[in-house]
Amino acid sequence: MISRERRSARRFVLRVPLTVRWADGGVVGEIATQSRDVSSRGLYFDLPKRLPNGSPIEVVMTLPQELTRAGPVRIQAQGRVIRNSTEYGGNVGVAATIERYEFLQNEPLQE
Repeated sequence: MISRERRSARRFVLRVPLTVRWADGGVVGEIATQSRDVSSRGLYFDLPKRLPNGSPIEVVMTLPQELTRAGPVRIQAQGRVIRNSTEYGGNVGVAATIERYEFLQNEPLQE
């Protein structure tokens, strides 16, 4: 059996800090984690728990200058969970689509 690549957007194996927010049964959760890969249409990251497929999420991340070529860029994205995978060590790998995003203004540095 031949495995075909189903992704339609270029994927970057990229570890950047993320803040992920979700609502599960009326309870809002938020956690700091790290991406494992990112594309213009989705991302993959680790969480300590599963989220139901279809769950809405919000992700805030800063893309590095090496990727943007214009300095670090902060992005707030909204999307949905499409898959959970049990990972070694008990974490859950979460694949999510990005449905929309916006660029955030960088906050001034504190002196």
